[in-house]
Parts: sequence; structure tokens; C-alpha cells
Amino acid sequence: MYVERVLRKGLKTQVFGKKIYTFDTIDSTNNCAKAVADCGADEGTVIIAEDQTAGKGRLGRPWLSAPNQNLTFSVVVRPMLQNEGLNLLPLYAAVAVAEAIERATSLHAECKWPNDLLINKKKVGGILIEGSFKDAKVEYAVIGIGINVNQVVFSSDLSQTATSLRNELHADIDRAHLFQEILRSLEHHYKQNTRTAFQSIVPTWLSHSSMLEKTITVSQQGNLVSGVVKGLSQDGGLILQMNGTTKTLFAGDVTVLEH
Repeated sequence: MYVERVLRKGLKTQVFGKKIYTFDTIDSTNNCAKAVADCGADEGTVIIAEDQTAGKGRLGRPWLSAPNQNLTFSVVVRPMLQNEGLNLLPLYAAVAVAEAIERATSLHAECKWPNDLLINKKKVGGILIEGSFKDAKVEYAVIGIGINVNQVVFSSDLSQTATSLRNELHADIDRAHLFQEILRSLEHHYKQNTRTAFQSIVPTWLSHSSMLEKTITVSQQGNLVSGVVKGLSQDGGLILQMNGTTKTLFAGDVTVLEH
């Protein structure tokens, strides 16, 4: 089980991780983070668990993670944002986590819209943002982060599309050190991007992604659209060129077509 003093040792953050709640088993770190946020938890409060019985991914899907092998945690933030600004937080978190992974492992981590992290074109992690709103502004947001760290075996339906840092590096990863790197990176980019209401994260995210000018298909509630990625809008939407016109998407499952 995670020990708070081990997670804190050498952390060197000012806000993120000032309060850390550790659990052996919990239903969902995001659910717990929302509950403490509703009760006034300070910005930077962290909920971390070894095992989730009802871990959540995007669009209500389950997030499956082997107990005691990976990182699953959530961070409470209270950014000064309008409602639509919430779409930029997955981009900010993805950049921060990708850079932390690279520092901790020297592996190249890539961002895939809207909330995935890839290594060698396989998913190694994901981001889930959930928010509370008041008077058309974000009251708080919860940043849920799941990283496949030391898991070796994946279910048959994931074995071709998922990976772990352990499988890519062929060595065990110090999860506490990686956790600290992620929190430091989250805090650094948070400070950098709050000045621009997180719009400055857009070019940074693009520099961590290879999706630009790629042909993709996007599934939206069973409907498929295809086009060429031309960039991101200032509010985090994916700009797609198709049949001579452009369309901005804000949700969907993306498949990059290899040529």
C-alpha cells in the first residue's frame, strides 16, 4: 500500500500534494476527489489508491488496472475558467504527464486527442476530467490519471492496443518517484497556463503529438467521420478537414489511419 511519507519524500511542490489521501481499495479516486472537493478541499489535494473497484474512464467506461502495479490517482484543482475552458484541462494534464514519464524513464510519451497517452503507438495512460460548475464558471475540477506502470499482462482484448512502462523499458519502475515527477509537472504547467486560461497549452500539446496532418476516423455515438487533422481550436476542439470543409470536434473515439 502507498505510504504518504514515501510519496512526499523529495516531492518539492508548493500546492499539489500538500494533502494526500491514500487508500488500499476504493471505488473511484475521482468519486472520492469530488466528494472532498464538495466539502471544500484545497487545490492540489490528491486521492491515490492501489485498487479501484469502479475505476472510470472516458464516456462512462470502466478503467481496468491491476492492483499494486500501476498509478491511479486524482487531483483537485480550482482554476479560474469559464465552463468551456474545462475542455483544455485534459490537454494540460496529458502534456504534464507525458513530460514526467519522459523524465522518469527516458521513454518518449505521446499525446493523443482527447485524453490518451501513448508509447510506441500503444496506450499507456489516460486522463479523465470531471468538473463542478457555478454561475457559468468552473467551481472545481478533478483530474483523474491512470498510468500502466509495472503491469505486464493485459486482457486479450487490450493486448494489442495497451502497454505499460515496464513492458516498454523492460525494467520495473519506481512508482513513488513517477508519482512525484507527475505532481511536479502538473504544478509547473498549471502555474504556466493559468495566466492564459490554459489556451497556451494548445501549441505545447501539439508539440507532444504526431496527429497533425494525419488522416483519422472519429466515432461519435456510432457515427463515423473521417478527415485530416489540421490542429486544435483555442478551446481544445480537434479541427478536422474533410471534403474541402473544416469541422471542430469536442468528443469521440479517434483511430489514426496508418499509411
